[in-house]
Amino acid sequence: MGIQSSDGGASASSAPGGEDQSGPQLALQAVYLKDCSYEAPNGPRVDGAWNPQINLDLHTSVNPLGADLKEIVLTVTVSAKQSDVTLFLVEVKQAGAFLMRNMSDDETRRAVGSVCPNVLFPYARAAVSQLIAQGGFPQFLLPPVNFDALYARSLAEQQQPAATKN
Repeated sequence: MGIQSSDGGASASSAPGGEDQSGPQLALQAVYLKDCSYEAPNGPRVDGAWNPQINLDLHTSVNPLGADLKEIVLTVTVSAKQSDVTLFLVEVKQAGAFLMRNMSDDETRRAVGSVCPNVLFPYARAAVSQLIAQGGFPQFLLPPVNFDALYARSLAEQQQPAATKN
């Protein structure tokens, strides 16, 4: 299962029913910033050396937009504290509209939990970095996130309680 970009161009095989649509299809239709917020209670003033404790939270949600179209929203929340003082709090909701057709439940869960967040994260990462820089703080880049590993761990955690109940 791969990601296809939909360029909207017409071709001889793009007519309805003109192409093989029996296999699983996952196609990005749009990427957009759905919501963002930035708070810096004291502005970019920091007492002492710049050595904040950074906390990163990620959340993915899905909203149906149509029969085969789903909105995936990746919420990235970053907070920075130094000596129990909040320096900044940033939340970005990066969204994408994805066409998901002929996919099994497992393929859909994997797409929502791993593939789509991998597509959306670079956009969210750039938005977070820009908001923090505009707030007057030093350049900040979120580290890469392995959504495949997070999804695998989530599956393992879901199966573990089921195994202990038996």
